Amino acid sequence: MERVLVSGISGAGKTTMARRLAARLGLPRHELDALHHGPNWQPRPSFRAEVELIAATDRWVTEDQYHRVLGELLAERADTYVWLDLPRRTVMFRVIRRSLVRALTRRELWNGNRERFRDWADPEHPIRWAWSRHAVRRRRTREMLARHPHLTVVHLTSARAARAWLRTLEPGSPVPRKDHRVVS
Repeated sequence: MERVLVSGISGAGKTTMARRLAARLGLPRHELDALHHGPNWQPRPSFRAEVELIAATDRWVTEDQYHRVLGELLAERADTYVWLDLPRRTVMFRVIRRSLVRALTRRELWNGNRERFRDWADPEHPIRWAWSRHAVRRRRTREMLARHPHLTVVHLTSARAARAWLRTLEPGSPVPRKDHRVVS
């Protein structure tokens, strides 16, 4: 487990899992949101080139997102795919809570960007995205995994399962997994 891609719809816990995996396994972590978003939420022109450089290295953890720009670049290079396939009710609770806190505190996210309540009307906002794309993301993830049989897949379907699996990891240990390949 040297090149790990963490997947899930907005609110599934990708960033948290990636951060914890990196700390647990001593792997470099790269947050794609921080690389993608420039000032005023504009995509950074160097984003794809930077991700290509990361993907070419031997060790990393990052989130599986920005498919419109990256395609399957990261899946092609990853060796392990941690899929946080949580129920819609769980991700909706999380993404609403996260957006509420961000909008209320006006905490800086990336490159001077802050979430505002008026952003919630945008169809690309994480709350709306998580609601409308939950089933689509699940289907597309299954399709992508079928195209990449080299990946070791850790398919986690609850927050409890994700926490339990993470506790089993030790640096240099074999990958304990929920399942090796997704069959459904």
